[in-house]
Amino acid sequence: MKDLPKIAITLGDPCGVGPEVIIKALSAMGPPWDFIPIVIGEPKACIREIRRQGVNLPIVETDNIDMISPSHSLIVHNPSNSLDECDLEPAKPTAQTARAVIKWIEKAVAFAMDGHVHAICTAPINKDVLAAHGFNFPGHTEFLQSLTGANNAVMMLAGPKLKVTLVTIHLPLAQVPSVLSSEKIIQVIQTTSDSLIQFFGIEHPKIAVCGLNPHAGEAGRFGREEAEIITPAVATFESVGGSNVYGPFPADTVFFRAVAGDFDAVVAMYHDQGLIPVKLLHFHEAVNITLGLPIIRTSVDHGTAYDIAGKGIAHPGSMISALKMAAEMSVRKKRL
Repeated sequence: MKDLPKIAITLGDPCGVGPEVIIKALSAMGPPWDFIPIVIGEPKACIREIRRQGVNLPIVETDNIDMISPSHSLIVHNPSNSLDECDLEPAKPTAQTARAVIKWIEKAVAFAMDGHVHAICTAPINKDVLAAHGFNFPGHTEFLQSLTGANNAVMMLAGPKLKVTLVTIHLPLAQVPSVLSSEKIIQVIQTTSDSLIQFFGIEHPKIAVCGLNPHAGEAGRFGREEAEIITPAVATFESVGGSNVYGPFPADTVFFRAVAGDFDAVVAMYHDQGLIPVKLLHFHEAVNITLGLPIIRTSVDHGTAYDIAGKGIAHPGSMISALKMAAEMSVRKKRL
């Protein structure tokens, strides 16, 4: 029991579905749990959800997470000023809410960087709300890269049958071709390969690489990126990498082949190219993992869902998967 991994769970936007899916997930998984959950956020939001859901989950607030041991209580640590009830209303975030959300993420990352927790699992944030209050990052992934000083953070969406990593993340589609480079693609392939070996136990990963254009360019008729950028990247990695890498393949067929077992992961060129098939297949099971960081970070595959916040109908499946993944990755990392 003493060896259970500690998972810092950021509350996300408390005006969204974050608190609801966290409490639902933890209630479905325990107590007792196969890990030690520590919610970083406003205790009032957790208490509200526990009452709303009618579950028996005692809360213990603490400022010292080093003294925590496995228990049947939910540990909550709030590094920000306490929020008022008006800052917690469903779908009505305030400036105070936004500042608190940022501080919760910063604290969870600091705990992980200092070794106080083994992983972090983040509930969803609303980028528009945070941007309106001085948050200068497109999303969690870029913020975590900055906080940890990582050189190359890579987004992976992982489900039971399909795992996808992205070369570009939160960019307007029109900017994607100008941002692509062979060097960036090689780096994402390498990070994908390393992570499949380290965290998924796949000794010799088979990785497929998507083309950018329809039919993977159709020999240059529909675009030159495949011939000039993507194919050279695949060839370079093949000559030095330890994994089997293939492509570029047309995006309209490669995901079918991956689900059928031909590949262990797919490297997609842009956000929706990779995330649409994963969410179509695994919406309630997929996990958002940030690879390439010095810490373990998992998250849900959905947003704050203001339209259903406070209604009690949010599905906790992705949060359950994200918590399980964080614990499993922590155990694998400790074995190395």
